[in-house]
Amino acid sequence: MTKDNSTQEDQSNAKARRARGEFVRGVSGFRHTIGDADFPPEPGRYHLSVALNCPWCHRVTLARNVLGLQDSITMDVAFPNRTTEDDPEGPNLWEFAPERIATLTGKPLPECTAETGTGNSLRLAKQIYRAEGSQEQSVPILYDKIAGRIVNNESAEIIRMLDGAAKALGSTIPEADRVRLYPDTLSERAEIDDLNDLIYTTINNGAYKAGFSSDQRIYAAAFDAYFETLAKLDDLLSDGRAFLTGAHFTEADLRLFPTLYRHDPVYFVRMKLNGARILDYPHVWRWLCRVYALPGITDAGSLVHCRQGYFGRSWNGVVPAGPFKPMAYPEAYERPNLA
Repeated sequence: MTKDNSTQEDQSNAKARRARGEFVRGVSGFRHTIGDADFPPEPGRYHLSVALNCPWCHRVTLARNVLGLQDSITMDVAFPNRTTEDDPEGPNLWEFAPERIATLTGKPLPECTAETGTGNSLRLAKQIYRAEGSQEQSVPILYDKIAGRIVNNESAEIIRMLDGAAKALGSTIPEADRVRLYPDTLSERAEIDDLNDLIYTTINNGAYKAGFSSDQRIYAAAFDAYFETLAKLDDLLSDGRAFLTGAHFTEADLRLFPTLYRHDPVYFVRMKLNGARILDYPHVWRWLCRVYALPGITDAGSLVHCRQGYFGRSWNGVVPAGPFKPMAYPEAYERPNLA
């Protein structure tokens, strides 16, 4: 798999950059591919470990759904808040804990599961890595249940391999009806690659640069780039095209959606991206509603998990109750005419 600017962040001087207050996303360490000799594409062989509040996981759950792989790729869902300081394994770890109570709802979240992929009922994602001698602890994880090994933990690569191997993996959608996220035509791929690079740098990772960097200048640069890109995308969509590259939903749309799905109800406040709402970009808003209406999209994410995960781990753990104007989310995404 190519390691380009739309897949991972430049790691040069990462330690010094973090020390200056910049958020620098780490690099995923497992980069095998379904289709390698050790990992043949077979229905029922593979498993995903995800958290529904995580936008990188959201990419993967979207791909699983739109490609019709829900029945052939099993999935576990971690609780949106990670472990606390008093956990015996330490804080800030993804935990499979279907019994945990969400402060937002006052009860367990029905989507959360125990860990079933390894067959060992592990409590933490970190323990899946530890079995392979790794200190990583991130999600998503694509796991081979037969080999008992991690295949890949880089979301950009996972969605592309699921797309390329969808039929062999057991998609329930006929090939003629199934979306092709990364078409074979070189010109289409070039357009998607360019969009991916822009979207990853300024929107997907840019939201984290704004929200989690502690240097005002870095925040300001990320803030400006984020909204400049939203304006560019609004202009791109103003010609009446249904999706970013034209008439068809592709990987570029899939990678943009998780961030913008979170913007108005979460990132506007939590990531300090309060320059404007997606509602203020009418063409992007209608695109967002159009994607939300596609089969499989609504079941691939949860704003309850997003709100619980982002705000529930803030300094006081209180989750904001809104927004409710012009209407509550995600119901607003069913109303393209709100913009």
